[in-house]
Order: sequence, then C-alpha cells, then structure tokens
Amino acid sequence: MTRSTPPTDWLTPDWPAPAGVHALCTTRVGGVSNAPYDSLNLGDHVGDDPTHVATNRAILQQAMSARPVFLNQVHGTQVLRLDATTPHASVGDACLTDQTGLACTIMVADCLPVLFSTTDGAWVGAAHAGWRGLAGISGAGVLEETYKAFCALALIDKGQVDTEVIAWLGPCIGPKAFEVGDEVRAAFISQQAQAEQMFTTLGGGKWLANLAGLARQRLLRLGITQVFGNDGSADWCTVTQSSRFFSHRRDRVSGRLAVCIWRDV
Repeated sequence: MTRSTPPTDWLTPDWPAPAGVHALCTTRVGGVSNAPYDSLNLGDHVGDDPTHVATNRAILQQAMSARPVFLNQVHGTQVLRLDATTPHASVGDACLTDQTGLACTIMVADCLPVLFSTTDGAWVGAAHAGWRGLAGISGAGVLEETYKAFCALALIDKGQVDTEVIAWLGPCIGPKAFEVGDEVRAAFISQQAQAEQMFTTLGGGKWLANLAGLARQRLLRLGITQVFGNDGSADWCTVTQSSRFFSHRRDRVSGRLAVCIWRDV
C-alpha cells in the first residue's frame, strides 16, 4: 500500500513508542465532508453523507498504511482482540492487537482516547474513555479492563510479566469546559478518594471535571507510570479548539476524530 503524507495539522504522539509502533490523531483537516462535519469526519453514525465518510476513511487508511478497524462504541468497558477477520462496527470501547498492518482505532468528539503499547512493541491497544466508561462499575472501568486484557494476552501468556505498558492521552473536553453533576463526581470519589482533586465546584450541584486527570490517576493506580499527551491544558480541549477538533458538547451535530495505533513489524 502506498502511504501518503498526513496533513501537518494532525497530531503525532510525542512518546517513547518502541520501533515499529506508530500512532496518530486526526483533526478536522484533510477530508471532504461539508459543514457541520467539515472536513475529515470519520463517523458513519452522525448523519454525514456516507460517500464522504467512506472517502475520509480511505484518506486516513492511506495516511498510515494500515487498516483501521472502527468499533461500535457504546460507552462501556468491553475490550476486543483484533485480527484480520474483525469487522467494522464490532461492539466495544477498547481493542488491542499483536497483528501488523491493523490499526486499533477509537473515534471521539469530547471523550478521551487512550493509546497503549507494551515497551517491547509486541502489542498495541486503544480505549474510548468517556466518564461512564472511565468510571465503570466497582472500580473496573475501560482502562482497567484494557490493562487486564494486556496482562492476559500480552504479558502473562507470553511469559513477559516484566514487560511494561506505556500510555498516551489524546484530546478531549477540557477541565474548564466539562461541566458535570453530583452523580459524576460521586461515581469517581466513591472508588478513589483522591479523585476529588479533579473536580472544581461551580455551586448548585455542578462541577468542572478534569477527564484527562482522572484517567491519569487510574492509570497510575494500575502501575502505568509512563503516561504522555494530554495534560489538561487548553490546547488539548476539544470544546474550545473549534477550528481543530470536533466537539459534540459544543456543536451537538458533529463529526468524529480518530485516534489510531498500529504495528508494522
């Protein structure tokens, strides 16, 4: 497959990925969709012209010389192991693979995308972390389930219990834009007291939540100490960076970004 050069506006994760592991995060730039999906909308479930979505997905695939597998994300915690037979729209909010030329792909428009790689580069993965999936049930959210799958498939089964996992956080709704109610705050604090640090009161039972900060806390609790990317600063906020990122909360009718990771060796 001939690889094209991605638009310079796309994000390339700045992290110590091992040789053969590649990742990218699209922006609004580089596609063919019309407003309000302009221009690189990759979601086929948001009302955009299907032919435009298909063209945009082909642009993405050519830019990375790997086949992206698009999931049917349901704000849950199910983790899929991808192989050459995995169809698009398989239900799950996270995926991992040891196959080459196959991209773990997450679509977002405010939720937090999280990429994973083992430090030996043998396995890669991606997770979709909105607040519901991040909180999960009884402390088992989408990040915990993804790491559990890495331990089962990538580490223990291969006898590589000392292999580490690193993570990269992509753009999401920022801590000055993510207004939530008491129930969201309670869902996190009931599981981890220090989560209280990630909420700022607005009064009247309303709070500003730091989604990326909550994810970093949970990754650290799992023992994942090498976490890169989104630090909660303004440049990462999908709501306020309207020319660069799609945002469902800002626009209601919105396209979707894609965050992808794959192996080529």
